[in-house]
Amino acid sequence: MSEPLDVLLDVDGPVAVVTLNRPAKLNAITPDMAAALRACLARIDADPAIRAAVLTGAGERSFCVGSDIRELDAYDTPWEFRNRGDYGDAVRALRKPIVAAVNGYAYGGGLELAMACDIRLAAGTATFAAPEIKLGWIGGSGQSALLAHSVGPGNAATMLLTGDPIDATRARSWGLVTDIHPQDELMPAARELAGRIAARPPIAAQTAKANLKAAYSMPLDQAIQYERDLQTVCFATADAAEGRAAFAARREPVFEGR
Repeated sequence: MSEPLDVLLDVDGPVAVVTLNRPAKLNAITPDMAAALRACLARIDADPAIRAAVLTGAGERSFCVGSDIRELDAYDTPWEFRNRGDYGDAVRALRKPIVAAVNGYAYGGGLELAMACDIRLAAGTATFAAPEIKLGWIGGSGQSALLAHSVGPGNAATMLLTGDPIDATRARSWGLVTDIHPQDELMPAARELAGRIAARPPIAAQTAKANLKAAYSMPLDQAIQYERDLQTVCFATADAAEGRAAFAARREPVFEGR
């Protein structure tokens, strides 16, 4: 019997669900898993029928606890470690909207994975932590910058300097997650949200995502001008023409991604 895959991809209509499938190890990511995750994300971006995605972890204990620490000494040099294929980068590079369904621990690289997603939903039992400092290092996939944007500098400093976890309620009050759901309702809620996003015109959805990412790093005047330029690109699409025609005819639009 073949070994179960450590990363699963399930496509249901326009929504793809990616599951980190190593629950016995709290979905800690090995280099092979990182490569499999990158391959899944590349497939999602390449398939025009897929319009939104969900990222979650198998089991009820853990979303992801980051890299498998036992694998870190396998890198021959620190430079090789620095240039490894980073799974957080791969999620951030995804053009299509992605929702994190955080079903348990989101620690270290798992916290970075969740923050790399566009929207985060959490189970009531989920906890979030940046525990690297307790082992002598810090996160390396945007942890500080993404936390500061999500929860503010002071709350980010508390997480980064103590390494202690926060629960889902505090994560929501700090703005790290959008909604909290009972464990058995988390995936239905994530799928429903991804389905609503997938029903939107895909060019506009991907453009909105790109615009939001750009807004983080641009001065206000430049961000507004960039948004206006992207709006013009969207306005010229067939989907936008369909939206205007459907509005005038008082019917539901049919978006084809053109």
